[in-house]
Amino acid sequence: MNAVAQISLFEAAPYQQDLADELRDFSHNGEATIIEERFGVPFFFNEFWTARQRQGHALQEVSYRACFKPQLPEFFISRLTGEGDVVYDPFMGRGTTPLQAVLMGRVGVGNDINPLSVYLTRPRADPPTISEIGTRLGEIDWRAAVDGDEELLVFYHPETLAEIKALKSYLSDREQSGELDRIDDWIRMVAINRLTGHSTGFFSVYSLPPNQAVSLNAQRKINEKRNQTPPRRVVPDIILKKSKGLLKDGVPPMPRTSQFVTSSADNAVGVADGSVDLVVTSPPFLDIVQYASDNWLRCWFANVDVGGVPIAMHKKPEQWRDFVRGVFVDLARVVKPGGHVCFEVGEVRNGKVELEALVLEAMEGLPFTTLGVLVNVQEFTKTANCWGVSNNAKGTNTNRIVIAQRK
Repeated sequence: MNAVAQISLFEAAPYQQDLADELRDFSHNGEATIIEERFGVPFFFNEFWTARQRQGHALQEVSYRACFKPQLPEFFISRLTGEGDVVYDPFMGRGTTPLQAVLMGRVGVGNDINPLSVYLTRPRADPPTISEIGTRLGEIDWRAAVDGDEELLVFYHPETLAEIKALKSYLSDREQSGELDRIDDWIRMVAINRLTGHSTGFFSVYSLPPNQAVSLNAQRKINEKRNQTPPRRVVPDIILKKSKGLLKDGVPPMPRTSQFVTSSADNAVGVADGSVDLVVTSPPFLDIVQYASDNWLRCWFANVDVGGVPIAMHKKPEQWRDFVRGVFVDLARVVKPGGHVCFEVGEVRNGKVELEALVLEAMEGLPFTTLGVLVNVQEFTKTANCWGVSNNAKGTNTNRIVIAQRK
């Protein structure tokens, strides 16, 4: 598609010109953006951001399954909002989008059906000081006797497990009494992120990365294969060390305004009508990621009933499309006229299911204008290579973002 024909797609709405023109003119390492028309909308191919371009803030270094890098929301927040604007993610996961918004002086709003997401996000939007964290860790009775959960010794040294259970009990008591504060909130967040991993920076023996807790039986097999037994880890020391790492780049600017909601993405109770300037989000992709099984140990520690969290899982593309439409119906409620939605999807099933096409179908008849689909290609090559071959064969090196504007 030539540039003249491409520009005509935007002539009906002059206020869309800035983003469209920037995507069209964007270049990376001398490579110009390639533009194709697919499904009746422009697709913009380039390496718009990489992990090497700029390091994410240390506060973003919390693991969660199937999360995008902070460079993605940063790209859109910097171009489509100003200071004080409201940036929202209805599937916030670890909170990458609302936290990035707060770090950039915006108002971060996040929602997720899993209460674990609030526990991982809220403390980092308004963190305590290292001094406050150290003092509180010194006040906890780490030798408080708590019975049960001996099966977890497959992950932990007996003394380490005793400290984990003491902390779990302390946090539960504080929450039930209404005494849990931002310092406790932070300690819980760090502990959730340190439960299992593959280095001495975690509470456990060698296991899978922290965003994917294996089953008890699977961990036994790992221990047998590696001929390992859980070593002693000192829980408060690990929490303090990780806290220092997370806070090494400083804290969000004041005011640290934010809102975090636990509800369904198609009915985000608490997010006000017409309050949002920008949405940057990524929904669950069909049945690819097993959120419940991946987070079972984190949910145990946080007293979340993992079986009672209705995580969206859809085996059929049309079911996923209908689910996405319900989300866009609610986004039409919360996004201001003129506001934007950046809806990131990925290739699944060896590139045979193009989720961006399903998103476009889901938006039909709703008050949104599609500006295009941005495809961030990590190894930029030629147009032909942008679709299901070589480095992008399984979507592992691309982000595909449907960009829409509220009418």
